[in-house]
Formats: sequence, structure tokens, C-alpha cells
Amino acid sequence: MSATDGMRADWAGKDFYAVLGVRKDATAEEVKKAYRKLARENHPDSNPGDDAKHDRFKAVAEAYDVVGDTEKRAKYDQMRDLYRSGGSFGGGGGGFGDAAGAGFDINDFLRDRGAAGGGGFGDMFGDLFGRGQRPRPQSRPRKGADVETTATISFTDAIQGVTVSLRLTSDAPCPDCNGTGGKPGTKPHVCSECDGAGFVVSSVGGAFSMNETCPACGGRQLVYDEPCPTCHGNGRGLSARTIAARIPAGVRSGQRIRVKGKGAVGENGGPAGDLLVTVKVSGHRIFGRKEDNLTVDVPVSFAEAALGAEITVPTLAGPPVTLKIPVGTPNGRTFRVRGKGAPRKDGTYGDLLATVQVQVPAKLDPAAREAVEAYRAATAGIPLRANLFES
Repeated sequence: MSATDGMRADWAGKDFYAVLGVRKDATAEEVKKAYRKLARENHPDSNPGDDAKHDRFKAVAEAYDVVGDTEKRAKYDQMRDLYRSGGSFGGGGGGFGDAAGAGFDINDFLRDRGAAGGGGFGDMFGDLFGRGQRPRPQSRPRKGADVETTATISFTDAIQGVTVSLRLTSDAPCPDCNGTGGKPGTKPHVCSECDGAGFVVSSVGGAFSMNETCPACGGRQLVYDEPCPTCHGNGRGLSARTIAARIPAGVRSGQRIRVKGKGAVGENGGPAGDLLVTVKVSGHRIFGRKEDNLTVDVPVSFAEAALGAEITVPTLAGPPVTLKIPVGTPNGRTFRVRGKGAPRKDGTYGDLLATVQVQVPAKLDPAAREAVEAYRAATAGIPLRANLFES
């Protein structure tokens, strides 16, 4: 048996009367009364987080969509009688065959909406037979929207990590009506425009029809005579809250951190969205950053650079380190101190890059001047700029 035949048999085997709790010969008014009672008891707005009642509500709505319509109900009964009597759905020819081998044309049985004047059996099984739209859009859980914000932190906090408090304002269910859109204390009733289906069917010509969200209830299937005065019936509002967000160690300026589940509240029991925090890092008086390395400019005297020295260099988060300056160190030379930089995701650290800046004194006392003049006299024969004039 093909997959399509199996789907047909599944539909034919469903007892929509049992779902609604009515007899097969129940009147249209009894069917409607039973549906409205079950819809109120199992509606998602009245039972947030109860998946069993959500599924029950969908099954009730599906059953009423069929047996609540006179033409659909008649064809549904005919189809079930055929199925129980041993009939089967034909294959490529589109016909039914009974146990005796007799058959009839399924095209007569599944008369389209255009020929039937609307609400035909073909519409009900349109998706089943690959025609038209899906018979019912379901209110599935929907993840909440992501929320974006900015956090400015210090240079030191960016290297070491920090927890910040963020004040957020985001879209959320109305706090007064809990997202129902109705005035608190009032009770909803089934929408008369769509009869609780949440959608209306509009013909787009020929045998095709299209489901559109009900303009009266907005797809909620229930309506309130008095709208919520806070949200004016739309069920949405703004939520202001303060959350703590952890900024990991080693974050860079401009980097965006995702905090799971701290965004806008989901709909129909769906999960909350995420919080996206764009980090801005303030500058530091001494240190800079180059990728995962920290940088620092270290002033040294001419004598230290020329004669060599051991100097002390600060680190950002630990004790100072000793740096050995070799004899004849030129201005601008960079020394690398391993493991004193920014932390990486793998647990290792970058380095500290210390760049020597030879200082020239603005003023000299008599003793220093005498020493410098002696040095100048001693090095007068060294042609420092000779290469500038070579052709």
C-alpha cells in the first residue's frame, strides 16, 4: 500500500464523533454545543504549558471542522462507511474499489470547492491528496525574539572577565491579561466569525482555496467582548527587568556575547529568545592590546639602552616581571614576556609585548652636560649619517 493510501485510511479511520463526544446522528446544534464546551476547557490560552490539553484542543478543532459542516459531514460519513465495508482507495486511477472489485470515480466523490459552492470534501482533504492548502494552521510553540543590548566594561574586566547587571526592556505577554487580550475577570467565547477555527477560507478561483487568519480573533479562536485596557486587546506589552550577564575573560571590544534564554518570552509555551550583548571595552592608561597579546611601552634611559640593564616591567593582573635589556638595545625594540597576555578559549594565554622607548632628557644639569659633551667628543669620528648621502 502506498504512503498516500495509508494516509487516506488513517483519515477514514478517525472517529470525529467520538472526539467530540456526540452520537453519529447528533444534530448540528448538539455538535456545536459539544465543540464549544471542549474548546473552552482545552484552549491553550486557558491552559498554558499543558501539552495534553493543547493536543486535545487541536483534535477537537479538527473534528468540528469536518462534522460541523453539513457537506463535509455527509462525505465523511460516506467515506467511513466505504472504508469499514472493506473498500480501499485506488492508486493511479483515483478510484475506489470494494471487496467485490467494483469501483467508482474518486473525482465524483471528491468534488472540488468550486463545483460544490464552497466547503467541499476536496477542501477538507486538500492537503491529503496534494491539492489546496493545509486544512488547519496549528498554534505551535514559538521561540521568543532575541534582545540586543550594549555593555561598556573596563580594560581590566575585559581581560579577567566580569558579571554585569543589565536593565532590559523587551516585548512580552501583557502582565494584566497574561497575553489573552481580554479584560481581566471576563470570560472569552468562541469567535463567531471563524466559529473557533482561527482562520477563514477564501476562494482563489477554481478548485483552490486559501486559509487566512481570522480578522476578528487574530487566530486565537476565542474573543473577549471587553478588551484588556492595558494592551487594548493585542495581548502584548513591554517587560522591564534586570538580569546578570557573565562576560567571559578575554573578550574584545565589539565582540557580541550570546546569553541563552534571556531574551523575549516565547509564545504558546515556546522557549525564550536569547540576549545578545555587544561589548565595548574602555582604554587603559598603561596597557594596550594586539589580538591575544597585551602591549606596554617601557621608558629606558640612554645609559640603560647603551650599557644594558635589568628593569622592572608591570603586568596587568600579577606581580611585575624583570626584563633584561642587552647592551646596545636600540629604541623601539620589543621584548616578549610569555604567558602574561589575554586568556584564550583553550585556557592558554597570550604574551606581554614590552617595547623600549629611549628617553632624551629635556634639561641637563652641569654634571650630566659635561658627561654628554665628553661622550660627543669621544664619538665624533663615527659617521652616523654617511649612508644618507651614498648614491
